Amino acid sequence: MQNKSIAQMAAELRLRTYSSVELTRHYLERIARLDRRLNSFISVASESALAAAERADRAIASGDAGPLAGIPIAHKDIFCTAGIKTSCGSRMLDNFVAPYDATVVERLAAAGAVVLGKTNMDEFAMGSSNETSYYGPVHNPWDADRVPGGSSGGSAAAVAARLCAAATGTDTGGSIRQPAALCGITGIKPTYGRCSRWGMIAFASSLDQAGVLARSAADAACLLDEMAGFDPRDSTSADVDVPDYVDALDDDIAGLRIGLPKEYFGEGLDPRVAASVQDAIKEYERLGAKVKEISLPNSPLSVPVYYVVAPAECSSNLARFDGVRYGHRCENPKDLEDLYKRSRAEGFGAEVQRRVMIGTYVLSAGYYDAYYLKAQKIRHLIADDFTRAFEDVDVIMGPTAPTTAFELGAKMDDPVAMYLNDIYTIATNLAGLPGMSIPVEPVDGLPVGLQIIGNYFQEARLLNVAHRFQHVTHWHQGAPSGFE
Repeated sequence: MQNKSIAQMAAELRLRTYSSVELTRHYLERIARLDRRLNSFISVASESALAAAERADRAIASGDAGPLAGIPIAHKDIFCTAGIKTSCGSRMLDNFVAPYDATVVERLAAAGAVVLGKTNMDEFAMGSSNETSYYGPVHNPWDADRVPGGSSGGSAAAVAARLCAAATGTDTGGSIRQPAALCGITGIKPTYGRCSRWGMIAFASSLDQAGVLARSAADAACLLDEMAGFDPRDSTSADVDVPDYVDALDDDIAGLRIGLPKEYFGEGLDPRVAASVQDAIKEYERLGAKVKEISLPNSPLSVPVYYVVAPAECSSNLARFDGVRYGHRCENPKDLEDLYKRSRAEGFGAEVQRRVMIGTYVLSAGYYDAYYLKAQKIRHLIADDFTRAFEDVDVIMGPTAPTTAFELGAKMDDPVAMYLNDIYTIATNLAGLPGMSIPVEPVDGLPVGLQIIGNYFQEARLLNVAHRFQHVTHWHQGAPSGFE
């Protein structure tokens, strides 16, 4: 059952080939048996999942079922879920149970989806390898000695290992696309504002965006159809009509104009990854697409810009975790200052503390103009590069990550080397554009991702372009050994 698409599962549930309870139990059994090798889940909600499955079966029987009725999914542990712990991968929130559902959670529940549990993640979404989690690192199902990518590594590993039909994730600088690439699945980060951030714990508010990790573009479209749309509770939510993403999947792509940024194929890119990506682009040419080289001249500045803007916003957002209102509180504080200092020092891990310190520094008097204001100006230049590029092309393609998955621990002592894993994905977040990653030919048995970037609110085109490629290739169908 775990190798079927979401559309196939939905059809078979309606035909009573099996029930949602049976399907949910199947996935829960796989999690119990296989996740000890991956550590992809922080919380498994067996009781509430089976109750939701029973409701889905009743809705299907009465003819009143939503589009995702009975489909078992998982949520990244950054989305608030009523009655299930929301930890953000941090000791700071190890005891936090939200009294409400995030909008994304609420909308998927309304569509009938069954929540199996909450997936592991880099602490407060800060990381590129899923090694900063308070609950321990996540292991890549293709090679347990390697990272799954981050920060949505738990969701990516769970989907790749067939422990859920699909999962939610968040993307601040590549945190959906990079783990999707390293785990050999499909991941889409919508346009900033396309999916509500209400109830999604904030890291960097001008960059964070909810999205989907799934095995195929078709599966991702099924979830995004339900997640996307305006939310009056989120002041950054875009009031823009949402098309039917599933309906657009099979549109012809003959004549599609593809731009290849020369900056994405230079120094630092593994030549084997480059060859795999170029082979995939040749497949698009066989499908009728036209390819041309373009330039995004300011994109090499995206990493330093991001590591000024994101820590600055993180410093502000994480100020609320002070040991007073909720979250971790130190034992026997001497006074208020001791409460603040020890609660935060004990509750936050090293990477979060590093980014809070950097963010506080760049926002401090005398440094705001030199760092934060300058970074925001360059951010506009990066966005302008994309605007000019989309005057001549329909989509932009390139590698998602410069290498395949690296070994656990290989970059933990070198933050700059770790940050460079997102060199091809960060610019998309700085500009607020939609982007996705799809699997292409592996290198030495390890997955490789092709990144596809679109213009604002062009998620339907991205999903269509990805789906047409997956219709004539099989890379998205591969399963890691032992997880078939």
